[in-house]
This record gives sequence, C-alpha cells and structure tokens, in this order.
Amino acid sequence: MKINGPIWALGAMSGTSLDGVDAALLRTDGETIAEFGVSDYRGYSADERASIAKALGQWHDGADVARAAETVETVHAALLSRMMTTDPDQTPRIIGFHGQTLAHDPDNQRTHQTGDGALLAELLQCPVVWDFRSADVQLGGQGAPLAPFFHFACAKYLSLTSPSVFLNLGGVGNVTYVDPSYDKPQAEGALLAFDTGPANAPINDLMQARLNQPYDRDGAFAGQGAVNMQIVDKFLTHAYFHKIPPKSLDRDDFALLSAQVADLSDADAAATLAECCATAVARAMEHMPKPPARILVCGGGRHNPHIMARLRMLTGAQIDNIDDHGLDGDMLEAQAFAYLAVRVARGLPTSCPSTTGVGANVGGGTVSHP
Repeated sequence: MKINGPIWALGAMSGTSLDGVDAALLRTDGETIAEFGVSDYRGYSADERASIAKALGQWHDGADVARAAETVETVHAALLSRMMTTDPDQTPRIIGFHGQTLAHDPDNQRTHQTGDGALLAELLQCPVVWDFRSADVQLGGQGAPLAPFFHFACAKYLSLTSPSVFLNLGGVGNVTYVDPSYDKPQAEGALLAFDTGPANAPINDLMQARLNQPYDRDGAFAGQGAVNMQIVDKFLTHAYFHKIPPKSLDRDDFALLSAQVADLSDADAAATLAECCATAVARAMEHMPKPPARILVCGGGRHNPHIMARLRMLTGAQIDNIDDHGLDGDMLEAQAFAYLAVRVARGLPTSCPSTTGVGANVGGGTVSHP
C-alpha cells in the first residue's frame, strides 16, 4: 500500500504475562508520531488463559497449539473489530498483529507467535501486518525486543535531549537505551536493547497457583515479605547475565525460580521474585553506553510500588512512571506494533544490530490483504 504522510494504524499486543490483549490506535508515518488515538483492553478469561498457557513452549505442530491459536484469534478479532468502529475520525488503514509468543529459540533461528494474520485480514477487511519476528531470527538476530524503534520515536515525541532508558516490565523485562541526539533509530549509537530477565511472569504464576489471583496487586504481598538472598544470589549466577547484549529470553528460561521459592510463604516468595526482577534490571544498567538521565517504566510492573521502590534503590537512577510523561504505559507495546506495521508497509527497517544482534538492518513482518 502507498503511504503518503501519517495514517491511522491499529496495533495489538498479547504479552508473556498472559493477562489479555491491548489494542491502540496511532497516527504515524512510521518515523514520527503524529497523534495518539483511543485504546482498549480485553482480558483473557480463566479458561482462555489456561488454553494458551497449556501451549507454552510448543512449536507449530504442538498438540495444544490449534486451540491456543483459536483463542488468540477469536479474542483479537472481537477487540479489533470494536476498535475499527470506535471513532470514524480514527479509522485504521492498517493493523499490526503481534500474536501470542508460545516459544522463542533464537539460538536455533526459530520463534513461534501463534495466530493467523491472514485470517484476521479477512475477518476485519483491513490489511494486517504480522509475523514480525521471524525474518530477524532467520538472519541471526534475537527477534526481540521489537519496541526499540518505537521507543526512539517516543523519545523524539517527548523532546528528550539526554540518553534515557525505556524499561518495559511485562512477563519478561526489557530495556531500550535511547540517545535522542541521533536522527534515525538504526544509526550506530542511537539504540541498545535487550531483555533484562524475568519480570511479572514468575510473580503472576505464583499468585495464580497459590491464591487464584492473576497478579500481586499493588505489590501487597512482596511488600510484606522477606527476600531470600540465597535464591537471588543463585539467580544472578545464571549464564544469561554474563552474555553481552543484544540478547533475549523465552518466558520460561527462568522456570526454575518457581521451584526455588516453593517452600517460602506467599509473601516471602513474592518478595524474592520481585527482588530478582529489580536486581536483573540493575544488572542491565551495567551495559548502558552512558548513564541514563532517567528510566521510564512501562508495562504492568510499574503498578507495583514495591518493585518501583526497589528499582530506585538498586539502580540509583531517576525512576519515572512513563504515564507521568503523558504516555500510556499500558498501551506502549500495542502502539509499537501499530508503528511497526506502518514501517513494514513502507519498507523501513524494524530492527538493527544494536536492538536484536541481527547482522544488518531488517524489516520484518508479513503483510496480508483481505
């Protein structure tokens, strides 16, 4: 499709925390942000969450993948169709559909996001960009994180002048170091991005398994608990922390954490897992090219006051909730895939050596037309 100037794009994200689907509209030309539009959220029911969780770690031929894919497609179709008609002045011309990551193994050049973008294009009668990660992985990249180019655009939108870090605390944590003095995100030195370690996923799994709650609301349990430093110290010996970025993780790369806190009380287990999350971020700061002026926190983890306090203590940096800068920290990743969809349609790169470790600038994504 031919794009002249900013257009409305609709992005959707279903993250590794398995809480639900975020959808957001963005007006962009794939380089700058012209305007933020409306957004919406559809939480997964317990049955829907269970059907996806059962397929985690499986590849395309897995026994539970078809049901998980149907869940992902059905929920996305319902939410996105509603978003298509919310505001006639924000009708999208293109959709960015991330799908649901079930397995991620970039060392063997494979990644699996379930959900059929071609099917959604037919259902919604709108072009859909999907399968954003495969091209990067097949060319030797980590395939993640993919939001950094959008973070660069956000830094420009906020008129930031000093190097800053965008920290997303979803199921897995990831950071993007942005130097806004550069003109393009793919310029050498403009970006550095990588996964920090587990963030909300182990805490969410703990709360769901023990208390039938989806997460630790307001960090209430973690704030009451005592950290088991033996577990944290062992956590930091994991080989991942000794790898030079860019680097990425699968949701279950630290699955042993759940077993290691099994004998702790609910509060002590939550406190220990929260400490692992915050300590991993502190370790990530050691890789920054320059000390950042601020760390802008987005994702569900920013709602956990205990984790935010630990980040301030462990990093010594200015820790800001990104909402305080006028952005929506719940919708940043959905907005990112709206932005990336336009970049794909324009033939612009969506990742580069400093964001995923890929050998050259790569434009990922498949475009399906109705």
